[in-house]
Amino acid sequence: MSHASLSARIAALVALPAGAPSPEDPLIVIEELLTALENGTIRAAERGADGVWRAVPWVKQGILIAFRFGAMADLSADSGAFSFVDKHTMPPRRFDVSDGVRIVPGGSTIRRGTYIAKGVVCMPPMFVNVGAWIGTGTMVDSHALVGSCAQIGERVHLSAAAQIGGVLEPVGASPVVIEDDVIVGGNCGVYEGTVVRTRAVIGAGVVLTRGTPVYDLVNETVYRATPDAPLEIPAGAVVVPGARAVRAPWAAEQGLSLQTPVIVKYRDERTDLATALEAWLR
Repeated sequence: MSHASLSARIAALVALPAGAPSPEDPLIVIEELLTALENGTIRAAERGADGVWRAVPWVKQGILIAFRFGAMADLSADSGAFSFVDKHTMPPRRFDVSDGVRIVPGGSTIRRGTYIAKGVVCMPPMFVNVGAWIGTGTMVDSHALVGSCAQIGERVHLSAAAQIGGVLEPVGASPVVIEDDVIVGGNCGVYEGTVVRTRAVIGAGVVLTRGTPVYDLVNETVYRATPDAPLEIPAGAVVVPGARAVRAPWAAEQGLSLQTPVIVKYRDERTDLATALEAWLR
C-alpha cells in the first residue's frame, strides 16, 4: 500500500464525526501505520534537502487516530508480575533475536509504532514512546526517555536519566531531533523540538528548550529558537551547564544567576578520545 493511500485513509478517519460509521475498519489502518513506523518506511519527521527537519503531519494524525479508536485493555505480561492497562492499539512491542536489538532485562518498555534499528542497546529501565525513530548503534541508557515521535540518529549515546521530549500535538510541530554521533550526558533534558546536530556533546545536566538561549564562547554568539525555527545546537558543539548573572538590583544584591547552557569548545580529537570507550561497550 502506498504512503499516499495510507495518508488519504488516515485523513478520512480524522474527518469522521464522532459516532459516524467508518468507511473501513480503523484498526486495519492503524495496524498498517504502526507496522510502517516499525519498519522505518515512514517517519514522524524527516530532514529535507535543505537540512531542515520537518514534522510529517499525516503520520502524527495517524498516531492520534490510534488513541481515538483504541479501547482500554489489560496489557499485562502473562507472568502477572506487572500490571498495565492502556489502549489496545498501543501495546508494548515484542522483539526477538532476529531484530538484532539488545533489551537488557530489568523493566524497559518500547511501545508499538517505534523504529528501533539493529545494534541498538537498551539498558533498564528505559522507555521509548510511539512514533520514535532510533538509529543503529545507539545506546539508550538506564532511566532514559525517548518521547513520542523523537528522532534519534545512529551511534548516539543517551546517558542515564536523559530525557528526550516528545510531541504529538500540534501535528505540524517538529519533535526533538538528535542527529548522528551525538552524546547526551546524564540527567540532560532536550525538549520542545530542539535539534542537536551531528557529533555534538551535551554535557551532564544541560537542559534545552525553545526558551533556552545557548551562549557560544567560541564564536561569540547566542543561539535561540525563533517563532519559525527551533533551537539548534551546531554540529560538533560541546555544551556544558553555565550561569548568567541576573542584573535586576535586588537579584544582583543577592548574587543570583540563571542556568544557561554554554558552548565551551567544538569537538576535536581529545573529545573523541574521551568518548572512545563507547564502542567497547556495545
